[in-house]
Amino acid sequence: MKVFIFGVFAYIFALIGQLAFTFYVGGFSVFGRSINDVQTMPTLEAIAINTTLATLFGIQHSVMARSWLKKFTTKFIPQASERSSYVLMSGFGLFVVTLFWQPINGFLWRVDSGIEYYILLALFIFGWTFSVVATFVINHFELFGLQQIYYHIKDKKPKEIPFSEKLFYKYIRHPIQLGVIIGLFFAPTMSYSHLLLAILFTIYIFIGLYFEERSLEKELGETYRDYKNRVGMMFPKF
Repeated sequence: MKVFIFGVFAYIFALIGQLAFTFYVGGFSVFGRSINDVQTMPTLEAIAINTTLATLFGIQHSVMARSWLKKFTTKFIPQASERSSYVLMSGFGLFVVTLFWQPINGFLWRVDSGIEYYILLALFIFGWTFSVVATFVINHFELFGLQQIYYHIKDKKPKEIPFSEKLFYKYIRHPIQLGVIIGLFFAPTMSYSHLLLAILFTIYIFIGLYFEERSLEKELGETYRDYKNRVGMMFPKF
């Protein structure tokens, strides 16, 4: 029962963290702060803090996904809780970024009305929605640890998830990350603070994908190498 409670809590906590981060990136007020607020400290200091926040999130998100750390972690927690612990810490990381990201004055663009406003808002919504839908195309519940705790409380062995090319994944290898990048770069207001966040998180995404693809090639061998040759990373191959 403890594993079940922990897993559900981790999922809800991460979901709230993701929503808070998404609204914050969109320029909405979250916890009384907005990414487009007036700058409160010297620019270099703000950039240093923001770069540190993005780096710490990247380290957590990547290192906890490595197999050697998973093996180490499961010496202290049940196997079924390993993914939930990753999800919990990722949600915590998004909360930290949302709470401590520093605004930087200036705007690359600021659109408050007209057709341009609705186009940018639609792209912002599309990006994040596309990313979430892509998680369900593979296995949302396994990805966020809920499937593992379900099998645990049922005392069943988790099913092996075979590699398959479904829907978006027939045309691009990483639709989840593509959706995030679209959501990061398209919003009605693009302040310099927002631009820095979008750039840093995009850099992290590509670094993370490099290591993820290495792991997938090691795990799946020729199957994934063939998939990689046929299907584009972010854009379809024609």
